[in-house]
Amino acid sequence: MAQPNTPWNTRLRELSKQCLFFEALTVYRQMLRHGHSPNAFTFPFALKSCAALSLPLAGYLLHCHVVKTGCEPEPFVQTSLISMYCKCCLVDDARRVFDENPHSRKLTVCYNALISGHTSNSKFSDAVSLFRRMRAAGVEVNSVTILGLVPGCAAPVHLGLGMCLHGCSVKCGFDVDLSVTNCLLTMYVKCGSVDHARKLFDAMPEKGLITWNAMISGYAQNGLATHVLNLYKEMESCGVSPDPVTLVGVLSSCTHIGAHGVGREVERRIESCGFGSNPYLSNALVNMYARCGNLVKAHAIFDAMPEKSLVSWTAIIGGYGLHGHGEIASELFNKMIMTGIRPDKAVFVTILSACSHAGLTDKGLEYFAAMEKRCGLQPGPEHYSCMVDLLGRAGRLQEAKELIESMPVRPDGAVWGALLGACKIHKNVEIAELAFEHVIELEPTNIGYYVLLSNIYSDAKNLEGVLKVRVMMRERKLKKEPGCSYVECKGRVHVFLAGDKTHFQTEEIYKMLEELETLVKEPGRGRNEQQLIGANVHSEKLAVAFALLNTGPGTEIVVIKNLRVCGDCHLFIKLVSKIVDRQFVVRDATRFHHFRNGVCSCKDYW
Repeated sequence: MAQPNTPWNTRLRELSKQCLFFEALTVYRQMLRHGHSPNAFTFPFALKSCAALSLPLAGYLLHCHVVKTGCEPEPFVQTSLISMYCKCCLVDDARRVFDENPHSRKLTVCYNALISGHTSNSKFSDAVSLFRRMRAAGVEVNSVTILGLVPGCAAPVHLGLGMCLHGCSVKCGFDVDLSVTNCLLTMYVKCGSVDHARKLFDAMPEKGLITWNAMISGYAQNGLATHVLNLYKEMESCGVSPDPVTLVGVLSSCTHIGAHGVGREVERRIESCGFGSNPYLSNALVNMYARCGNLVKAHAIFDAMPEKSLVSWTAIIGGYGLHGHGEIASELFNKMIMTGIRPDKAVFVTILSACSHAGLTDKGLEYFAAMEKRCGLQPGPEHYSCMVDLLGRAGRLQEAKELIESMPVRPDGAVWGALLGACKIHKNVEIAELAFEHVIELEPTNIGYYVLLSNIYSDAKNLEGVLKVRVMMRERKLKKEPGCSYVECKGRVHVFLAGDKTHFQTEEIYKMLEELETLVKEPGRGRNEQQLIGANVHSEKLAVAFALLNTGPGTEIVVIKNLRVCGDCHLFIKLVSKIVDRQFVVRDATRFHHFRNGVCSCKDYW
């Protein structure tokens, strides 16, 4: 019976291989019209096409044809049916096919299809149960089984199971399969265990581009930007050419630590590799330049893009917003709408944040109202957080509090945190205590909120309050995240921690800092001497001193800080900018600060 259908099956196979799935199903229908009956060699390609096009109804009809032609017991037909149902999100139907046929329960390929289907449909516990049943039944496990299971270990809670599967792979000899090792590497990364991932990476005798990308992306996703850049250099020295996936990961890390020079090199690499038209890379470049302080270059790349997606507009609007250029961000947002692009919730967060940073209260309120009325988008906690920040900047703390109380959704920590931050600026202890009470209920281990309330009490000369917060922190064993600052000099990124004395120029840096502190001290300014020279000196001061030592007069200095810049350092940099006649650009955890001639672009609200 198979022989007369060979030309049809050959044509189906070729179309399926070329991913021409609609055409494959058309050929299947033509075959039936010509009076030819399908056979066990026909169905796998037709079912694969249904799965790829997500056509469950057509899949059901094909299943009927399978039963009618008596092909159901065939292993590859069984596997194709299970796979088709899983890819159409009909896992229960796939399981029924498996359970109703005694042949399935003895076949590795059928188990593999069902395990993979459960994993990809977020039914990981069922996939693990099937794996245990498979082993108990003595059905052979192979590398495809492992590849179907490991992707389900995608969170720290699954790390133990992932390590067991790694052990099973080694025991069975599957670790020589590069696809299995790459899968395990990605698993460790997703579980947040980058050290395990790196050990596996280093032990691999053969590393393909996928392997390098998995490790680079893993470091990038876990915020280890300097590791990304070091690994990228190692990859290049090994003669492995990057692809767009590699370069997106590298650019995101350049963005994270302000490695402007490395970002420029990556841009040149993009052009030389012919990736210039890749929209993901263009968007990453816009984001990188904007967040490294070069808005002119970011806008030039944005303007040169032949097609601007919502992501592109969000990147450039966000860039201007972070720099405090709310009016330009607003113009861009309005222009985006005029081009016919429908805004989403993410771009509304960006424009509301831009209005907040620039103090454009009325405009921000207007956008917030338009979000639901004109665009039909329900504001979420992230939008309310922006609005609380916006009203807080304007000193309208009572309105901000009432807005929180009127929210249709439960306020999250960021919403109450925004109110707490506003209370710090406007020295409102009463509302601060209310905000703090709510925020630590939601985020009890977020050290930043405790420090914020402590500073509010300190400003109000409430020593009892300061002591109370310190006791809470001690009882909860909370430690402040170490502050670190990055500054790029001559193509190399230098990292400084608070009180850092490990840099090769430490002696000169502290000497420069001492001279600057002497120049900026003014009687009656009430600065805490402990925050000047000594073990507690903050990282941004060290970065500023280092940059002044290593750059020529008139050079703009860009510093990236992982935390919010403190009041003492903010005042220090303002005064230094006037004394040395330099422009300093500091990007902290929330925004850019442009210091020039003793003035900051944030107008002392951040």
